[in-house]
Amino acid sequence: QLQLVESGGGLVQPGGSLRLSCAASGLTLDMYTIGWFRQAPGKEREGVSSISSSDGSTYYTDSVKGRFTISRDNAKNTTYLQIDSLKPEDTAVYYCAASRFAVVSISRVNYAYWGQGTQVTVSS
Repeated sequence: QLQLVESGGGLVQPGGSLRLSCAASGLTLDMYTIGWFRQAPGKEREGVSSISSSDGSTYYTDSVKGRFTISRDNAKNTTYLQIDSLKPEDTAVYYCAASRFAVVSISRVNYAYWGQGTQVTVSS
């Protein structure tokens, strides 16, 4: 059974950091492009970062460039999203997703498999 499980969310003060994890089972992670998405209350789910299965290339949406870092540990079948310099506007449920496309993408339609999400709240 294919499953993605996110963890690592929590309550953090502005300027703080978190590392989100996305552990996969039922699939070999390095065969999938992974995307991280987030959804704030009342807003659409948006893609923030992606790492490709083909060459490990990465993509970040403009609002997170320089603050978010995506990586993968194929031995652990896990993808990570390091989030630094957190801002209140980063508050959202963060989801990871897996795609059979070999190139980076933050388009939701390209992703067939989704985790259940982990809450990130940035507040003083």
